[in-house]
Amino acid sequence: MRKKERFEKIIAWFEEHMPVAETELKYTSPYQLAVAVILSAQCTDIRVNLITPKFFAMFPDENSLAVATTDSVYDIIKSCSYPNNKAKNLIGMAKGLKDDFKGVMPSEINELQKLPGIGRKSANVIASVYFNKPAMAVDTHVFRVSARLGLTTDSKTPLSTEMQLVKYIPEDKIAIAHHWLILHGRYVCQARKPKCEECGLRGLCRFYGNR
Repeated sequence: MRKKERFEKIIAWFEEHMPVAETELKYTSPYQLAVAVILSAQCTDIRVNLITPKFFAMFPDENSLAVATTDSVYDIIKSCSYPNNKAKNLIGMAKGLKDDFKGVMPSEINELQKLPGIGRKSANVIASVYFNKPAMAVDTHVFRVSARLGLTTDSKTPLSTEMQLVKYIPEDKIAIAHHWLILHGRYVCQARKPKCEECGLRGLCRFYGNR
């Protein structure tokens, strides 16, 4: 099967079986989304959603977070992974948003990456989720699922995976495709024990065909 055809068939399956796909992070503003995305690195969305209500009550905007102490932030987020680094990054993000962007979250990926704690993947998430930009954020789920399905070939880096995916996915479907791949990886195509017998894509899956 040619790659273009593989993409078309897999996209069609997702459109039929997962017409609604969106982030599971809870947020009401770009600031809140940025906080949740920073917290979500190497941490589950479930855990992040348990942390953020108290966090946003204490630090409702970038102004309050920018003047927070590292210890006060750490105390709230200590149940997530890498809380020391994340506390510093969260305060740095808030200061950058306040001082460099006048409190207005940028929508462009290059601008978002100027904020501490916001790398390319996180910038793509914010641009895609909040601003509906055609950005493909590649986390471990997207990296794994796209390779197993045969959407990517010999990809060694998240950037390589991103470039291969956006080459074949129609621009107007990139934002939702990001969530298709994440959710499929989270609940079906899991890392250690993929649920292949439950997967409606197994007939198109290179990993399943080569087992």
